[in-house]
Amino acid sequence: MTIEYVDAGKAFNHGNLSKLPHSAPDVTRGINYERILEARSESHNWITYYGDYDGKRHSLLDQVNAGNAKDLRVAWIFQASATGMIASTSTYAFEACPLVVDGIMFVTGWDGWLWALDAKTGEQLWRYKHAVPIDVTLCCANVNRGCAVANGKVYMVTQNAQLVALDATNGQKVWQKTIGDVRAGESASIAPLVIKDFLITGSAGGEYGVRGHIDAWDLETGEQRWRTYTVPKPGEPGSETWPDDGEAWQRGGGNHWVTGTYDPELNLYYAGTGNPAPDFDGEVRPGDNLYTDSVVALDVDTGEIKWHYQFTPHDLWDYDSTMEMTLFERDGKKLLAHFDKNGYMFVLDRTNGELQHVTPFVDRIDWGVITRDGKFMPRKYPDKEGEPCHFFPGPAGAKEWTHASYNPEHDLFYVPVADVGATATRRRREFKEGMPYWGAAVEVDIDNMAGSVSAFDSHGEEKWRYRLDGMPMAASTMSTAGNVVFAGTPAGEFLALHAETGEKLWSFQCGSGHHSSPSTYTVDGKQYIAVPVGWGGWLEGIVPGLSGQGHGAALIVFSL
Repeated sequence: MTIEYVDAGKAFNHGNLSKLPHSAPDVTRGINYERILEARSESHNWITYYGDYDGKRHSLLDQVNAGNAKDLRVAWIFQASATGMIASTSTYAFEACPLVVDGIMFVTGWDGWLWALDAKTGEQLWRYKHAVPIDVTLCCANVNRGCAVANGKVYMVTQNAQLVALDATNGQKVWQKTIGDVRAGESASIAPLVIKDFLITGSAGGEYGVRGHIDAWDLETGEQRWRTYTVPKPGEPGSETWPDDGEAWQRGGGNHWVTGTYDPELNLYYAGTGNPAPDFDGEVRPGDNLYTDSVVALDVDTGEIKWHYQFTPHDLWDYDSTMEMTLFERDGKKLLAHFDKNGYMFVLDRTNGELQHVTPFVDRIDWGVITRDGKFMPRKYPDKEGEPCHFFPGPAGAKEWTHASYNPEHDLFYVPVADVGATATRRRREFKEGMPYWGAAVEVDIDNMAGSVSAFDSHGEEKWRYRLDGMPMAASTMSTAGNVVFAGTPAGEFLALHAETGEKLWSFQCGSGHHSSPSTYTVDGKQYIAVPVGWGGWLEGIVPGLSGQGHGAALIVFSL
């Protein structure tokens, strides 16, 4: 039987459902590469995903400080809400990082939403809703992590693997390009990154046996500049780490689904890659499986991989390495720090990928050992069909995709730590396009959980720890020059911690768990802290004991 493709027709413009003026000041017209290079010097704004190219998530604002954080109050709340059916059978979560440019905020939501708001009052200026097919295949929830702004436009990816450019003054679509094949299981959730006159995106969908890739797109036209696959085909460097016969490399995973960092002096983009596919069945993909679970350093003009470092060779535990690659300097050396799902902190020379040292950052690690000098020794893995294997950390990782922050004045990384185990039972499945390709049944521990915000110096020494009450941390931290670290918990608390001691200075119950990245900015000389709040999606697999918690869908902004 032949099944013909039926065009669903033109999508309805959701902006027509509102009588709002659909107009915002033209603040992004002046955002370009030169301005983003100096992003931290204009800390009244938050103009790119991490706040700067280096991934530190550190703001120079200090109006809110350790002495007065106790006086923080809600300034305004934007209720994003969720109406009607959403795409895929998975649930949604509010995972974005709000961008702010000269008093205008741009924030993405689940299911193709993007809003422009007055950053002082929370008034909605315009909104955009992308038409995401209801039957789109999504691995790990209906989410989006953020947008990019430049040249009068706002850029976002969609759950059905599209890249769209919108007019930043009214939310009207300027152009749209396809990132991946949604029918094969590809999707997208990454916040694009503007570099020079193009922007970089990555794909998602490793749990469906797709081949990961990183792409560069022209800012004005959307024309594709280059594409780099993160799993090499036969004959390419790294292909020797895959079977030399068969098609394992074609469905090898390694997706880049969290925004990378960039060193303009070296002209290198540092991209973290995801797990190999299938996640837990390594017999069908013998070898180290490059460039999965790695950082790849790409020449941004060509996409050529200049060097790589693999954090978990031949991964059998679903230990993606997509989370941030924080760029910093120590003793005159250009370094990169990475806190991996496998429970270890890695510091590399970012000019060439040479390992400096490795340190564990979570209490319970029994899947294996990585020594200080990088020797990799696995011990427990689901290698026998139908036989359960319990290990720490579970596949959610000792740190999920959510981000650490780094205060260079204190030389401290503030890490959201999850100490949760899981049991994986290998279940071999034949590959079928568009179907889950995990290779195991997984059950996350419902009790015996722990978590913290932990502060580590760049040598890997823990300086303090703020412990949560029987649950992991699952949201990004943010550091400020006011000697404050902000972080949200699964129970809904939004915390302000003392950057040098970890003492709790203030908290606010937001009514739903946190799985997003806060940002900070000023308008008319007043500092604000913004955090999207909305529990759901893959979080229900990380903390199954909280699966019944209310999802929430609010952007909450605080000030003194």
